[in-house]
Amino acid sequence: MTQNLVTKPFMEVLSGNRQASPPMWMMRQAGRYLPEYRATRAQAGSFLDLCFNAELAAEVTLQPIRRFGFDAAIIFSDILVVPYALGRSVRFEVGEGPRLDPLNSPDLVGTLNNAIDLSKLEPVFEALRIVRRELKPETTLIGFCGSPFTVATYMVAGQGTSDQHPARLMAYQHPGAFAKIIDVLVESSIAYLLKQLEAGADVLQIFDTWAGILPPREFEKWCIEPTRRIVEGIRKVKPGTKIIGFPRGAGALLPAFVERTGVDAVSIDWTAEPAFVREKVQTKVAVQGNLDPLLLIAGGSALDQAVDDVLHNFSAGRHIFNLGHGITPDASIAHVEQMIKRVRDYKV
Repeated sequence: MTQNLVTKPFMEVLSGNRQASPPMWMMRQAGRYLPEYRATRAQAGSFLDLCFNAELAAEVTLQPIRRFGFDAAIIFSDILVVPYALGRSVRFEVGEGPRLDPLNSPDLVGTLNNAIDLSKLEPVFEALRIVRRELKPETTLIGFCGSPFTVATYMVAGQGTSDQHPARLMAYQHPGAFAKIIDVLVESSIAYLLKQLEAGADVLQIFDTWAGILPPREFEKWCIEPTRRIVEGIRKVKPGTKIIGFPRGAGALLPAFVERTGVDAVSIDWTAEPAFVREKVQTKVAVQGNLDPLLLIAGGSALDQAVDDVLHNFSAGRHIFNLGHGITPDASIAHVEQMIKRVRDYKV
């Protein structure tokens, strides 16, 4: 039987076919809560060394699939490899997170390369090819990038901040300079994601972690419109490509995001109001989410009840079970197993 004839539950949901038991995976499922990940990370050295070692990146991508049997693997990488491939300095300081050379003035924005050097990202594409060969045919492989706005917030400030105000301030004070960063990231993201599809990704996800800090007018300009351009650019070359958006914290702006971007599914965080999502979002696209990651630390009856709530709220429609954001390093493997069993045992 060829791979094309094998049913992928995850892709079935994105194609409009609800599953009796929702397919599932976890954001950041390859991570420090797994001892095998910690061992591989130590072998690699730095975080970026792990991202750019194709064999080791493939290995950590596959680790949660081997352990938990998730319906999807997401390639191990980072959203900031795109600035790196644009010629920016990117490094990860232990205990402090990412550090970049800031683009916090129009003059500095003028130093930004206009085109991405995809050769710098060849290890990501090779890791995708390795994982594609190793995965069972029914398991979906996800490629991804950060949204232009979220990536730009790190590029402007040179690091993460509590509310990413440096990028928001530049967008107000120097909208032309900020738009230049966004435009470069839109085109770079299209090229990067197309290469991920070539290398074996089945579906793409665009992570807009900081979308929720934008007021409505700015949300339209810096979240919706760049995402729409990426979706359009991908499908111009690869018609029918399935794309998931994750505008974290979008709340009441989710329906506009879905309608105007053309995504096939939207991830929702754990603060989303279920009835609103069911009525205004899930009637149009598949929904992915939205368990609070803290419950994988808490465990017990609180975890069982919360899993049941997610399933009750969304499984009558097209639903992919996931967390509302990434799993944390202090999550319990036993609690992940508890969650998986409860989801797998559920039938609509």
